[in-house]
Amino acid sequence: MKFFIDTANLDQITEAQNLGILDGVTTNPSLMAKEGITGDSNIINHYKKICEIVDGDVSAEVISTEFDGMVEEGNHLSKISNQIVVKIPMTKNGVKALKYFSNNNIKTNCTLIFSPGQALLAAKAGANYVSPFIGRLDDISSDGLSLISEIRQIFDNYNFKTEILSASIRHNMHIIDCAKIGSDVVTAPLSSIVGLLNHPLTDSGLKKFLDDHKKAN
Repeated sequence: MKFFIDTANLDQITEAQNLGILDGVTTNPSLMAKEGITGDSNIINHYKKICEIVDGDVSAEVISTEFDGMVEEGNHLSKISNQIVVKIPMTKNGVKALKYFSNNNIKTNCTLIFSPGQALLAAKAGANYVSPFIGRLDDISSDGLSLISEIRQIFDNYNFKTEILSASIRHNMHIIDCAKIGSDVVTAPLSSIVGLLNHPLTDSGLKKFLDDHKKAN
């Protein structure tokens, strides 16, 4: 399973990259704004900096909700780097844009997926990734992980090459559960990724080893 980090923070991206497990980055306008990145030129330059840090795919989201606007923005974003994946919302115009980009060999990530039907349409239109938001489903007492399982079954039934990119990760176990049910990718905050390192028995075991070494020397 691939690990993407969901942030626009360059320090966090660098930390995940240096850990040696990072496969890509996802961002959105909210994450950009959180880092104080505003204005088209500043946003483009920030994407360039991200692409210089990581080796894998970097999702860059369009703002327009109209087909022509999505195409214009996506074409512009795709010229930043061959690492850029154009992030498109799951709407009627979005599906049309996915097909356009697929026909023009531009990678896409269909975001805001909340049902198997939406994922199926995105895959049919040629999306490289679909992003089911499992945490947001959990927030409304729905089962985000069941959605991943359903999409996995559909994609396997028809040999779709579209990758399932599980998003809206809330905690460490979301990552483990996604791995169990066959998600191709998870995109998570740095805290959830490094949280996988922690276990109290590891901490106590290491302390005992160090204490014993100190006594022996």
